[in-house]
Amino acid sequence: MTVRFQSLKIITEKEILPAADYVFDGETIKKANRDNATEDQILVDCKGLLGSKGWTDLRCFSGEPGQEYRETLESLANALMQGGMTEAVLLPNSNPPIQSKSEVAYLKNHSHLLFPTFNVQAAVTKNFEGKELTEMLDLNHYGVKLFGEGLVSLAHSDRMMKALQYLQKFNGVLFDQSQDPMLALFGQMHEGIPSTMLGLKGIPDLAEEVAVQKNLEILRYTGGKLHFQTISTRGAVAQIRKAKKEGLAVTADVSIYQLLFTDDDLLDFDTRLKVLPPFRGKAQQAALIEGLKDGTIDALVSNHIPHEPDAKNMEFDLSPFGMAGLPTFVPAVVKLSKELGYPLLIEKLTKGPQAILGNEAKEWNSLTVFDPNEEWLFDEKSNASLADNNPYFNQTLNGKVKYLINQGKIEGLNE
Repeated sequence: MTVRFQSLKIITEKEILPAADYVFDGETIKKANRDNATEDQILVDCKGLLGSKGWTDLRCFSGEPGQEYRETLESLANALMQGGMTEAVLLPNSNPPIQSKSEVAYLKNHSHLLFPTFNVQAAVTKNFEGKELTEMLDLNHYGVKLFGEGLVSLAHSDRMMKALQYLQKFNGVLFDQSQDPMLALFGQMHEGIPSTMLGLKGIPDLAEEVAVQKNLEILRYTGGKLHFQTISTRGAVAQIRKAKKEGLAVTADVSIYQLLFTDDDLLDFDTRLKVLPPFRGKAQQAALIEGLKDGTIDALVSNHIPHEPDAKNMEFDLSPFGMAGLPTFVPAVVKLSKELGYPLLIEKLTKGPQAILGNEAKEWNSLTVFDPNEEWLFDEKSNASLADNNPYFNQTLNGKVKYLINQGKIEGLNE
């Protein structure tokens, strides 16, 4: 099957190209010319639509195995597609954790027929206890090259050091959401004026910045590759910027919603906005945006953490952290484009995350096409995720995915 996308504007890391025709021949995507023109092509009108290489999400959660009531692999795949993603990294925090060949085999067997490409992140320590290391070398023989504690910070310095040393044997990458657990103990939101007004225990910037500084020092000592997930403070951005200038193999991502919400938005105790790291102040938000612009931050992530309704329908201090961010990811991109422009955002969704995964530039074989102007109601009927813990629920949004291509498959033609 050959598909011709007519009058499509493609976004690169540098610019938005003039509208042109592009042909998908069942394997790759190429600009239309006489050589790939055939009479039996399916024609798709893309006037007013924007496209790019397929987007990659480096951080999303599946409840399967063990917590399928939160999100199954199939529903996560649907949520990823709704969010414009063709590839994703799965967090290891299922039940049981992704920490041995059996769990990795389960994920591979249950996800290989789904539309997005899934990358498995395996745990560094057994049961995320920060004590006994998992069989990382054995897991690598089974195809795993990404390791991390996912929703838990790898706070044990010796385990961090040994993990970085082991991963160098196969050029693996250590993912970490760095936070000092003692400095963040009992914290419910960002430590600032709003937390004081609400009477909630705050999580200070220091909790993240101390952990980032410590982990960078360990990286300087051991070598290896370290990727910081969902950074949120000025100090973290400054330290990572300095480390990159020194030549350390360090990368970072930020949740797209850190750029859209601040701690002021929590003044009505909306548990859907209780996330980790917490939404910070405007000064921190400005530092994150500057970090995106100057290349300190390499990728944007959804930080998609779905929860069942009862988990969020309780007092703020008892509610768990997390937001189901994938279903509204495209509207979030559209909102941010007004300030940051599409080329920068697309770089952080394509080239940036692919470099972190160690994927070299290859033939153009994935595509995300979206309509930045289409209005749609985000409600129970339209939500692709099993979870609705999202602050935009029951609101009308702008920006919707129209077509996706990945691994020779295409979605959207039958809509």
